[in-house]
Amino acid sequence: MNRQWILKERPTGMVGPQHFELRTSPVGTPAAGEVLVRTTLLSLDPANRAWMAPSPTYKAPVLPGEMMHGFAMGEVLESKAEGFAKGDLVDGMIGWQDHAVMKASDLTKRDRRHRPEHLMGVLGVTGLTAYHGLLDVGMPKAGETVLVSAAAGAVGSIVGQIAKIKGCRVVGTAGGPEKCAWLTRDLGFDAAVDYKAGNVRRALREACPNGVDVYFDNTGGEVLNVALFLMNLKGRVVCCGNLSQYNAEKPEPGPAAVPGLLVVKRLRMEGFIVMDFADQQAKAVAELAGWLAAGKIKAAEDIVEGFENAPRALAELFQGRNRGKLLVRV
Repeated sequence: MNRQWILKERPTGMVGPQHFELRTSPVGTPAAGEVLVRTTLLSLDPANRAWMAPSPTYKAPVLPGEMMHGFAMGEVLESKAEGFAKGDLVDGMIGWQDHAVMKASDLTKRDRRHRPEHLMGVLGVTGLTAYHGLLDVGMPKAGETVLVSAAAGAVGSIVGQIAKIKGCRVVGTAGGPEKCAWLTRDLGFDAAVDYKAGNVRRALREACPNGVDVYFDNTGGEVLNVALFLMNLKGRVVCCGNLSQYNAEKPEPGPAAVPGLLVVKRLRMEGFIVMDFADQQAKAVAELAGWLAAGKIKAAEDIVEGFENAPRALAELFQGRNRGKLLVRV
């Protein structure tokens, strides 16, 4: 039998286990051009919450009664598709289920020489988001100051390390003194600001005495408002996520400084989706793998054991309990 987590009802406010229901159904059989996959790792990301909203994002929303959408990795159990064989490691939008019949065209075959956890994190969508968002959108230069919000999270922790590789001064925001200490002690950030400690404006001004050249925004909200006033002339704001607003019953209005500061400081503020750079994936993965092997990037992973714990783990993501990439080992 195939287990699936179903979205029982749309959350209003904070998402929690009460919004999901576990159902079972027979495991399907692949037809021509399809493969049967057994899920091994499920990725939990802030985007999961955005997909529950009624309005479409870059993909159709999850409807109540549907299986929860999600990126996952699995092993091919049976293949009726050219180029895929039993035992292959694949990833894609498999969803919150422990078995899936998928079109081969919707899956990517991955290299078993790498740890599966790395393939789902630093060498997967997470690492690619950090890589392309910082380097292709933010375009940092050596000596510049890069500010990263949600810096202890999956994407932010990699962004900061890549910025250090590129010779930048790196400042991160995170929730709590332990996460801030981890950023500076273990990941090499030059400074970290605890946004929960109060007076974020003063703390960031002190941490960025020469202003900010690139702001990698994972959160929106207060940190974005403050960062805009700290931006240097011709600074770049990389819009990756809106973590602070995903669970808000009434989202805050946009930054008061827009468009005024964009004009005065000639700022560029640009959003992106990692799929925009799909044609560059092989090169990016190779470079990330090289940095990982050389010890220039540390891959932080927070792994929850058991498919049954996925809804609880997603709720805890928004409570800030994880460091680095959050995965469920199915």
